[in-house]
Amino acid sequence: MNMNIMNVDYSTKIPNNVNLAEDRQVLKALEGWHPGYMDWWSDMGPEGFQESLVYLRTAYSVDPRGWAKFDYVRMPEYRWGILLAPQEENRVVPFGEHYGEPAWQEVPGEHRAMLRRLIVIQGDTEPASVEQQRHLGKTAPSLYDMRNLFQVNVEEGRHLWAMVYLLQKYFGRDGREEADDLLRRRSGDADAPRMLGAFNEATPDWLSFFMFTYFTDRDGKMQLHSLAQSGFDPLSRTCRFMLTEEAHHMFVGETGITRVVQRTCDAMRAAGITDPTDIAKVRALGVIDLPTIQKKLNLHYTLSLDLFGSEVSTNAANAFNAGIKGRYHETQIDDDHQLKNSTYPVLKLINGEIKLVDEPALTALNMRLRDDYSQDCVKGMLRWNKVISTAGYDFKLSLPNVAFHRHIGEFKDVHATPDGILIDDATWAKRKDEWLPSVSDGDFITSLMQPVTEIGQFASWISPPKVGIDNKPGDFEYVKIES
Repeated sequence: MNMNIMNVDYSTKIPNNVNLAEDRQVLKALEGWHPGYMDWWSDMGPEGFQESLVYLRTAYSVDPRGWAKFDYVRMPEYRWGILLAPQEENRVVPFGEHYGEPAWQEVPGEHRAMLRRLIVIQGDTEPASVEQQRHLGKTAPSLYDMRNLFQVNVEEGRHLWAMVYLLQKYFGRDGREEADDLLRRRSGDADAPRMLGAFNEATPDWLSFFMFTYFTDRDGKMQLHSLAQSGFDPLSRTCRFMLTEEAHHMFVGETGITRVVQRTCDAMRAAGITDPTDIAKVRALGVIDLPTIQKKLNLHYTLSLDLFGSEVSTNAANAFNAGIKGRYHETQIDDDHQLKNSTYPVLKLINGEIKLVDEPALTALNMRLRDDYSQDCVKGMLRWNKVISTAGYDFKLSLPNVAFHRHIGEFKDVHATPDGILIDDATWAKRKDEWLPSVSDGDFITSLMQPVTEIGQFASWISPPKVGIDNKPGDFEYVKIES
């Protein structure tokens, strides 16, 4: 049987390129899971638009040269499938104690529990973000943006299917129970919350959505890259294809924030405002002022940093040694891929001061991945700041210090300013609204969130995109809303 299938079989209820038709037991398990998924989607998916025709892309192949086709589809009829990147001939485990051994096609018994947990945590984030974003369609600033939201949502749904396939196929009864639990938990639920903190936060408005897709989906990208290195080949191949789809989610975030910043700068210039920090004057124009954009950035960046876990972690070391979860771009790193004697600098709190300390590289893997993440975040910031400086304003968006507003790791028990200066509780309580969105900031942004559903029109607070999706013109009807 040829496992290296580029094209996707759409003849079964579950599109796939893993020969499900020949894998009766797994097909039956997935068909049994399908109704629960559809119930979850109708309960927790985008509210109010389940019958709308949306111009969505659906994967029909895993060939990087052309893998998706665009067409109108109702979201409940979207063909969620199981798609693995092509198998690499003679692939070996690229790191850890099994370095250089043939990659595993089945789960190694001794690593079963650890692998299952990693897959479940990754799987849990996917439906969580759909739940967090389910009300946003009602306040979309344009049909273009609404379509992008729904594209992100259906693909997060597909990424849930990707992880559930691995659980059902490789983890027996345990896997089936975990797959059911992925549909039972709910973002922000008091009794059955999602597993990671950032995925229980509300996404109340579109600026939050753009920040989430820029910062939090980028954490997802780093985690998927690390899992794409895995010695467990089906997980590696699953994550490699997920990364193809994930790129669009970060594009939505980066271009969304760029367009918000652009619109604010254009409005300030047209009104002759020279001081971008004159918040009342800027807000009177019906746009979001740059200091408030910075506060939202501070919030979402720090929530996303927490997703990397503790800077020093034996769990990360164990997953690396086991050959299960590698580093970002592992195969491009010039070292022994076993980290027996290597060190890595970690920021720590020592006697009330933030200092760089060399730790064993094995236990500092989370810190390394987080550093890679922060460097990746900077790229978008350069583009946003270029828009501001081109408009003639002396204002720079920046990433806050890693000690600022943290709930996990070295700095969870201290308060610091965005510049990394440690402060006491009273100072924090007095000044935190300078650095993080206040209730009144949230109320102001919410007041701007008036839906715009006329074809080719955009809300007052955001610029149109430079190009449409699938090269469509500016007045393209991305979502057909029933009257």
